[in-house]
Amino acid sequence: MARAGLTRERIVQAGAALADERGFEALTLAELARQFGVKLASLYSHLKNSDDLKTGVALLALAALADRADEAVAGRSGKDALIALANVHRAFAQEHPGLFQAARYPLDAETATSSGGARLSRINHAMLRGYALTDADRVHATRLLGSFFLGFAVLELAGSFSHSEPAASASWERSLDALDGLLKSWAGD
Repeated sequence: MARAGLTRERIVQAGAALADERGFEALTLAELARQFGVKLASLYSHLKNSDDLKTGVALLALAALADRADEAVAGRSGKDALIALANVHRAFAQEHPGLFQAARYPLDAETATSSGGARLSRINHAMLRGYALTDADRVHATRLLGSFFLGFAVLELAGSFSHSEPAASASWERSLDALDGLLKSWAGD
């Protein structure tokens, strides 16, 4: 019988906290069972397996990131929207490194379609409408921006930018200026 008060939502929230504290790769059902002071079998009343836990944490991460992105981009367009969206990704990575990693956990197609990841894609596509791109070019630009947001954040979290001047924040701003210029000129091709 499951311990009173233990729910799927509570376990996933604890998993999210553990991921931020120790890294997404350290997230295990065994560790959560220890934290809750229960036998591992008690968690299986709420989760199918470790993949189910990681999927739950990934969905929580994607929803949180999409909520932030939606709020940041609302009422903005063009470069202002681009900067707002980019800053949300960077801040989320810095504040929630484990959830940032969880947001990249592979989801099946049906789950991905109804996740915060799909919302993020729609937010990104809406932001890109300010650049007058074709539908196909919005897909390419979404992939480019996603690669930049991810790559910069991963390198920054790893300390790769901490050994030289100028500061990473200056490179971030210059890169966003360059991306804005690229997106403006892309529309003219």
